Amino acid sequence: MSAPRKQQRFDVLDDMANVSRKIRTLFDARVREKGLTLARARTLLRVQRGEAANQKELAVELEIETATLVRLIDGLEAQGLIERHEVEGDRRAKQVVLTEAGEALAGVIDRMAGEVGREVLSDIPAQELQSTQGMLRRMARNIETASQRSCEPALAKQP
Repeated sequence: MSAPRKQQRFDVLDDMANVSRKIRTLFDARVREKGLTLARARTLLRVQRGEAANQKELAVELEIETATLVRLIDGLEAQGLIERHEVEGDRRAKQVVLTEAGEALAGVIDRMAGEVGREVLSDIPAQELQSTQGMLRRMARNIETASQRSCEPALAKQP
C-alpha cells in the first residue's frame, strides 16, 4: 500500500475518534445543564430503555467496571433519580429502576440526545449517511473478527 493511502486510512480513524470525542463533549455540556455528567446520563438512558436486568448487566452494557457503576448509581440514587431493588432469588443482585423524577429526566435527556444528533447530521445528505453507516458497520464486523482472531491463540493455550 502506498504511503498516501496508508496515511488516508490513518486519517479516517483519527477523524472518527475526533468526531466521537466532540460529540461526547457536546452532549456532556448539554446534560450538565440538567445536573448530570455524561456517564450518569448514559446510565439513565440505559435503565430507561430496559437494556439491563441488574447492575452487572448494566455495567456490561455501559462497558464499565462494576465498581465504577456502583459509584454512578450511588450518585444517581443521591439525586433521587434511581432506586435499587432486590432481585428475587438472588440476595446479592440488584435491579436498578428509575424513580418518577428519573423517568422524567431520562425523557428530557433522550430528547436532548436526539437534538444533538440532528444538529451534528443536519447538513449531511441521506445518501452520504447511508454510505457512511454501511462503512461503519463493515468496520465493526472487521473489529469483531480481528478481536476473535487475537483471542484464539490465548484460548488455545488454556488447559
